[in-house]
Amino acid sequence: MFSDKTYSLRRNALKEKIKSGIILFLGNDESPINYSGNTYPFRQDSSFLYYFGLDEPGLVGVIDVDEDKEILFGDDVSLEDTVWTGPMPKLAAKRTLIGVENSQPKRNLHDYIKRAILLKKKIHFLPQYRAENIIRLSSLIGHPNSLVNKNVSVDLIKAVVSQREIKSKEEVAEIEFAINISQQMYKIAMKKIKPGLYEREIVGLLEGIARSYGSGISFPMIFSVHGEILHNHYYGNKMKDGDMVVVDSGAESLMHYASDITRTIPVGGKFTKKQKDIYNIVLLAHNEAVANIKAGIKYKYVHLLAAKVIAKGLKELGLMKGNIDEAVEVGAHALFFPHGLGHMLGLDVHDMEGLGEDYVGYNNLIHRGKQFGLAYLRLAKELQSGFVLTVEPGIYFIPELINIWKAEKKFTNFINYNVIEKYLDFGGIRLENDVLVENDGCRILGKKIPLTVKEVEDARK
Repeated sequence: MFSDKTYSLRRNALKEKIKSGIILFLGNDESPINYSGNTYPFRQDSSFLYYFGLDEPGLVGVIDVDEDKEILFGDDVSLEDTVWTGPMPKLAAKRTLIGVENSQPKRNLHDYIKRAILLKKKIHFLPQYRAENIIRLSSLIGHPNSLVNKNVSVDLIKAVVSQREIKSKEEVAEIEFAINISQQMYKIAMKKIKPGLYEREIVGLLEGIARSYGSGISFPMIFSVHGEILHNHYYGNKMKDGDMVVVDSGAESLMHYASDITRTIPVGGKFTKKQKDIYNIVLLAHNEAVANIKAGIKYKYVHLLAAKVIAKGLKELGLMKGNIDEAVEVGAHALFFPHGLGHMLGLDVHDMEGLGEDYVGYNNLIHRGKQFGLAYLRLAKELQSGFVLTVEPGIYFIPELINIWKAEKKFTNFINYNVIEKYLDFGGIRLENDVLVENDGCRILGKKIPLTVKEVEDARK
């Protein structure tokens, strides 16, 4: 945990932004896998962690802005439960760790909120992603389950985003801790990947490293010889010489700050000429993006710069043709690069995505486009010093998508479909680092992880 002062300052800043009403943060509870006593690994709600810091189930944080009062609702562990849990701190002791002066039993929460509603106080709450919390909120505020997330506080969403998107030095240190776990994961991956092994054999090793150093993985790992499937969570393929493995993985620090790193690794230890050509285009796009990231630049602009590097490189290989600027403007490059360049990173691997991606990556000045590929850009708005974000360009040869576009004769003035036929079994390549935005540039965070062709091939030795 951070200091009690950190959490107090965060809550005070939030009160200044919200002005009036009750701010309600539901912490998460244990969630059963197949019966009540067998639960999934507990993960606290990220916004609750940000403002109330306690990483355990059964808690609710309330900020009464009008009365300038903060309350932690929860229950002490019963004598019977201590047999299973061991001795646990009392609720009153927990609240002092985070600078909260008041605590009450959880059973009092319902009456507290009902009284506030009777007094016509605004109840501010964030969008809920867990069914049990939707049901709890429905009971507390009187809306049907289906209407709970339609009555969220937009003012609270915007206030939380404006705080959480700027990372403090303490938070950056936590993210770097998580990235350094990733460095250990990739170090092992590059040593252990070899022909004849199943993907799951390496996945198990990497997940074990994440757990041994931190809180585990920050999202289900992508580890596949079919890198053209962007979110491929199947680990049953046997790796063979000539394959490339796209490894997109992340770890969580002990305080749940995330890393998100991608590398593409040759199973046999060496890239083929064709693989190396595509890899170096992706690397150039990555480097061009990093070179242009700084406070004041719109991330959509950086995304389009990377797209132009990709289109130019593919034109040099004969896969694209025509005017590159025009090709990117109409979205022809998205056949090969169909996703956004990156996203915010923090307590969530797609930071604050649960609050609404358009509130996080867009604003009143820049709106999400509808063009294929560009519509998937999670972060487009102007960057600020203190943002932490991912840079992850890629090139993919997706047979189903290629066949559809070819049949529709789509962008034939920019795409050489006859040349693409030679790449239908290529797969995909993605490279990703996490960066801190600064006033005059950006800094790639964490210990260096092999990135260039030579560095990756040397690591494979």
